[in-house]
Amino acid sequence: MASKVYYISAEGLKCAHCHSGAARRLLEKIIETENIELQDIVPLKVHFGEKGNKTYLKPETYNGVIDFLEEKGIRTQFMETSVLYGGERFVREKHLKLAEQHGFTRVPTVIADGEKGEDALNIPVGLKHFKTCSVARGLAELEQVLVLAHFKGHGLAGFGGAIKQLSMGFAAKGGKLAMHMNVQPQIRSRKCKRCGLCISRCQMDAIHIGKDKKEKSFIDHGKCIGCGACFSICPAKAVSIWTWQGICNALFRKNQFREKLVEYAYAAAHGKKHIYINFAVNVTNGCDCEPRPMRAAVKDVGIFASLDPVAVDAACYDAVAKAGKKFKGAEQLDYAEKIGLGSRDYELIEL
Repeated sequence: MASKVYYISAEGLKCAHCHSGAARRLLEKIIETENIELQDIVPLKVHFGEKGNKTYLKPETYNGVIDFLEEKGIRTQFMETSVLYGGERFVREKHLKLAEQHGFTRVPTVIADGEKGEDALNIPVGLKHFKTCSVARGLAELEQVLVLAHFKGHGLAGFGGAIKQLSMGFAAKGGKLAMHMNVQPQIRSRKCKRCGLCISRCQMDAIHIGKDKKEKSFIDHGKCIGCGACFSICPAKAVSIWTWQGICNALFRKNQFREKLVEYAYAAAHGKKHIYINFAVNVTNGCDCEPRPMRAAVKDVGIFASLDPVAVDAACYDAVAKAGKKFKGAEQLDYAEKIGLGSRDYELIEL
């Protein structure tokens, strides 16, 4: 059965203020038409853009939906998670500072997976690649999130939209590790300071810390579930995730990576009441995580909204292809439909 996707063309929408108004119209329409009951608090899952990136969605883009929620007496906040790589978004303090520098100040900002990406809930999924998924606690505990995604290209995923916002965007650092690397972390014993912080975070009793430098510190991979908490918390950077196996998996097994994205999206969305809005504007070949200016690959296409993350991504994917840029990664949509995340078939309703 086709899912409904509501759409406003980008023609005439030349600025963030215009995009803001269009997003509000779409939100009003989908709530009215689909008889959606909003929760008392509806956070906005956004992306603050990496330092040096210029084409991320600016904070003014979200003013329309914030206005609407506030008029309804509904509390909201910006929500994000920490990243796996280094940089300004690796730990909460620097991440919050970057958000402020990029202008995300209108409503409170919450980093949903704790100080260093270690605060997570393991969500059972029982799928092909994962039995459980490590989702940021602050997001996993919510019944409803307004998932606001910038539709654009991505080196490994092919493209990023609602599915990627649900997967990488909702995952705690250990979940991001599991999707990218498919390996378990290792302790570089010579760097280990034997402080015991990693043990305090390990839920599986998988870590042994040597009493002194002569006794090796190590992780028991028979017990380790790859949650990444030890990697996140280690002040000495003694826990490593970089192995040749992991790098090869990330670079050369892209279809597997895309399926893993979808399984994490399922963990974040299944049984929830999320609403999805995709902005197919400033459609670049690369991700907003890339710390550099980029040019748009096609002209702005429009803004799309749905209750179905697969349908809204499929509609954006097709519209961008029609505009002249066909991204890779359509396997995401097929696999997502296969596991029951949503429908690739959609009915496009233009406002």
